Order: sequence, then C-alpha cells, then structure tokens
Amino acid sequence: MTKAPMADMERLSKILGVGFTASSLLFVSTSTFAADGEIKGDLTELRPDHKELHQDNREIRGDRRELRSDFKELKGDRKELRGDIKNGAGDTEIAQDRKEIRGGRREVKGDRHELRRDRRERRGDRRELHGDRRKLRRDISDYKASN
Repeated sequence: MTKAPMADMERLSKILGVGFTASSLLFVSTSTFAADGEIKGDLTELRPDHKELHQDNREIRGDRRELRSDFKELKGDRKELRGDIKNGAGDTEIAQDRKEIRGGRREVKGDRHELRRDRRERRGDRRELHGDRRKLRRDISDYKASN
C-alpha cells in the first residue's frame, strides 16, 4: 500500500510537469509567432519604400541631365549675344536676346531649387528607410536570440 500513493504522486508530478511545459511552450510560441508576423509585416512595408527611393533617385538623375542641357543652352545663348554685340546687332535684337537669357537663368535657377528640394526629401527618405531597416534588424536579432 505504501507504494501506491508514491506512484500516484510521481504520476501526478509528471502530469503537472508535462502540463506546465506544454503551457510554457504555448505561451512562448504564441509570442514568437506574433513577433515573426510583425517582422514579416515590417519587411513587406520596407520593400515599397525601397522601390520608391530608387524611383526618386532615377527622377533626380533625369532632372540633373535636364538641368545640364538647360545650362548648356543658356551658355550658347550668352555666346550668341556676345557675337551679336561684336557684330553690331540692333538694340532690339540685343534686348530680345538678353530677355531670353534672363528667362533661361530664372528657369535654371528654379530647376536648381527644385532639384535641391528633391535631394533633401530623398535624403530624409533614405534616413527614414535606414532607421526602419535598423529597427527590423534589431527585431530579427531579438527574435533569433529568444529562440
């Protein structure tokens, strides 16, 4: 008879141990799956941001090329004006050329300001994206450490 209560106690302690282990695993796996889903969600959010940043870079490069061509055109207009002045062109023609040059300068200046603003925005977007990546890497390393 003394062996029966002892066997019951052992069996009861095993059942409690298994139950405790199962509940612990359930608790840990639930938080792990939640963290995993959160990390995957963050990763899917980063991809479009990354693509958008690349698109912004392409647009800025295009704007730079356009600005260079505008600047070269303006330089040619100035050269033409100097030639007209040397060749003794009329006042109206010289005034018209100067007006065109001023308009071209304003346009180039406006394009430069726009390009600088775009660069600043892109720089801010890039910093934000890097911060998001850093946070995601930290989350992944924390997730791996917890497993």
